[in-house]
Amino acid sequence: MKRTLVISLMLLSAVVTKAQKQEITKTGLNFGPLPAVAYDADKGFQYGAILQIYDYGDGSSYPNYDNYAYLEYSRFTKGSQLIQFQYDSKGLIPSVRWCSAIRINLDKAFDFYGFNGYQSYYDNERITAGNEGQSFRFTPFYRIMKNDFSFKSDFLGRINSQLQWEAGIFSRYYQIGNIDYESINKGKDESAIFPEECPTLYSIYRMLGIISDKEAEGGLSSGLRLGLVYDSRDKEGAPSSGIWAEAHVTAALPLVSKIPYYRYSLTWRQYFPLIRKDVLTFAYRLNYEGNIGKTAPFYALPYMTAMGNGNDYDGMGGYNTTRGIMRTRVVGLDQAAYTVELRWRPISFSMFNQNFALGLSAFSDGCMATRAVDLGMLPALTDSPVPVYGTDKDRPHITFGSGLRFIMNENFIVALEYGTPLTHFLKKSPLYNQDGTGAIYINLGYTF
Repeated sequence: MKRTLVISLMLLSAVVTKAQKQEITKTGLNFGPLPAVAYDADKGFQYGAILQIYDYGDGSSYPNYDNYAYLEYSRFTKGSQLIQFQYDSKGLIPSVRWCSAIRINLDKAFDFYGFNGYQSYYDNERITAGNEGQSFRFTPFYRIMKNDFSFKSDFLGRINSQLQWEAGIFSRYYQIGNIDYESINKGKDESAIFPEECPTLYSIYRMLGIISDKEAEGGLSSGLRLGLVYDSRDKEGAPSSGIWAEAHVTAALPLVSKIPYYRYSLTWRQYFPLIRKDVLTFAYRLNYEGNIGKTAPFYALPYMTAMGNGNDYDGMGGYNTTRGIMRTRVVGLDQAAYTVELRWRPISFSMFNQNFALGLSAFSDGCMATRAVDLGMLPALTDSPVPVYGTDKDRPHITFGSGLRFIMNENFIVALEYGTPLTHFLKKSPLYNQDGTGAIYINLGYTF
C-alpha cells in the first residue's frame, strides 16, 4: 500500500512538473468574464455579470499582474442590487501600489443574527419549519434593510524587499432600517408570508436600546487607515510558500463620521509547500479584529479589514471568513478567526495560450467573539414571542469543508466550496444547529 502511494505521488509530481515546464508566460491583457447567478429565498434570483481584466505587461512579473480591474453588476428579483469596481495598479504611481474600490450594495435582506455569537439565540427549528412549508418563512426575522455606499483608496510602498507601509482613506455611508415586509413577501405563497405583526430581531434590539437611536439608521463613516505589511509570498493569486502578515489601524474621524470609532486588525497568513511546484500546499490564517475603546456603532463591527486590493469582508461568518456558518453570525467588539487549509492541484496544463489547473482543498474555519457587545436587558427578556438570548458567553464556532477550483493563469480562479458547522453534528448539545446546517459557495479566488 505504501509503495503504491509513493509511486502514485512520484507519477503525479512528474506529470505536473512536465506541465509546469510547458507553462506559458502571459503578457498583455487577459479577460475573465463570468455570469453572476445565484438564489436566495428572501432576495430572489441573482443575475448579472462579472468581468476581471488582468494586465501582465511584458510578462516579467508573471504570474503576478501589473494592473487589474474588477467590475460587477448584479440584481436580485426582489429588488436588491450590487455594483462594484476595483482597480489595482503597481506602476501608475512610481514605487507605489495604488488600490481603489467603489461599491454600492442595496440589500433588502441583509443578515442580522444579533451580537456575541452564541449569546444570541438562533431559532433553527422555526427556520426549518418555514423552509419545509410547516409554517411561514422565518428567515426575515434575522434580516435588515441595509444600503451601503463605500469608497476607498489605498497606497502601498516598500520599506525593503518584504516590508511595506500602507496608508489609505475610506468613506462609507450606511442606510439601515427594518425589513420592507412587502418586498420580503413578494412572490411567496400565502402560507409562507412573514406576518407584519411579527417583530424582527433588529426591532427587538432597538426597542431594548441595545442598538441606540443614533446608530440604528446608519450614517457616514470616513477616515484614515494606516498599516504595515510583511509579504514573502512566491506569488499573489495562489501562493504556495511564504508569509503574508498585516497590521492595520482604522480611524473613523469625528468631523467626517456620524459616530467616531477606532479599530485595529492583525492578520497572519503562512503557506508551506508540502510537494513543490504548487502540487500540495498547507496554508493557515490567523486574524484578530479589535476595537479601541468600549463602544462602536454596530454597523462598523461585522467586517474583516482588507487594505490593498479588495473590499472589507463581511464577517464573521460566510465565504471569506468562516465558511459553513451564516454571514455575520459572530459579531462582537473584538473577534478572532482562524483558517487551516490543504490545497492540492492534481492537474495542470496549457491550452489555447492559457495556463489551466484544477484545484481541490480541505479546510477548517473558526471564529469567536472575544469581547462582547453589551446586551443590556436582553438576558432578562422573558416575554418575547421568539427566544433571543442564548448562552452566557460565546464559544468557538468551528466548521469543516472542501472545495473545487478552476484556475486560469494563477489569478482568475472560480471556486465551488461547501462548509458545515461542527455544531450540526452535536445533536445533544444546546448549541445544536446554532450556526445553521451548512452552506455552499460559488465565488472567485482563494479566501487568502
